[in-house]
Amino acid sequence: MTHHLDPAAEIGAAIRRARKEAELTQQQLGELSGVSDRTLRDIESGAGSPALRSVLTVLTVLGLHVTVTP
Repeated sequence: MTHHLDPAAEIGAAIRRARKEAELTQQQLGELSGVSDRTLRDIESGAGSPALRSVLTVLTVLGLHVTVTP
C-alpha cells in the first residue's frame, strides 16, 4: 500500500526542495517573500495553519504553481 502525505505536507515538501535547490535559507526566503521564519517552518513541515496567501506568496517567489482539479 502506498502512503501519501497530506496535501499540506506535500506542498511543504515541494517548497523545502525548491528552496534548497535555489540555495536559500528559510530566513532568505522569508525576506524575499515577506513571510516570517516561523511561518516558513510551519509551511515546510505541513504544521500549523498558515494563511493561504502566505503559502501562495512563497510558491510564487520560488516559481512554483499549484493546480487545483475537481
